Amino acid sequence: MYFVTPRQLIFPGDVVATADSKVEGPVFLDNGRYRSLVVGLVEFRDDVVVIVPLEGTYRPKKGDLVVGYVTDVLATGWEVDIRSFMPAYLPVSEALHRHVDLETTPLTTFLNIGDVVVAKVKDVDLTDEYPVILTLKEERVGKVERGTVVEISPVKVPRVIGKKGSMLNTLMELSCDIVVGQNGRIWARCKDARDEVFLASLIKKIETESHVMGLTDRVKAEIEKWRAASTKAPENYK
Repeated sequence: MYFVTPRQLIFPGDVVATADSKVEGPVFLDNGRYRSLVVGLVEFRDDVVVIVPLEGTYRPKKGDLVVGYVTDVLATGWEVDIRSFMPAYLPVSEALHRHVDLETTPLTTFLNIGDVVVAKVKDVDLTDEYPVILTLKEERVGKVERGTVVEISPVKVPRVIGKKGSMLNTLMELSCDIVVGQNGRIWARCKDARDEVFLASLIKKIETESHVMGLTDRVKAEIEKWRAASTKAPENYK
């Protein structure tokens, strides 16, 4: 038995469902009822109630796609900031597709401090000095040469993607390359820099209004309005 409705905003202690229901997310059992541990949004996925936290930190998982900043160049790889409490490490062996003589070739030739990378989490081992190991040997990953990086709360990432990719597909109507990192960093590259600025504003809108019903349709309307205005009077948006 459920005590919540789809898209409902709930608070810590609110009753979600009885113990015989299927519930996922940050909840706890109290006298045969599931209660929420967080401020969150209710989603119904098939026969499962999912509590999506509206705030939180990024906890890396194997296979996650992330957007990171190189923060240090080490002897055999790079330290990368992925917005986690756990340090991330990108070894040379996971970044390059050919052998490199590290005694004669400085690693700054390939990546330097401040560079942006789209990477996959290859492994997470809390016993290592660098618990998170990254790799660039996957599709759609590598060094980012240009574009815009937008940061949002990691728990809002599912809203930016949308159900079955609906929100992300809507954003793609701007004809931009978009990579949504599970760590709450979103990289976008558009042909027109003005579109990148507009896209960034839409992403922040999704973050702040993630609880609003019909948000995907509202974002679609904003994009249609923007495209129409840009086509009619592009000089007004320079």
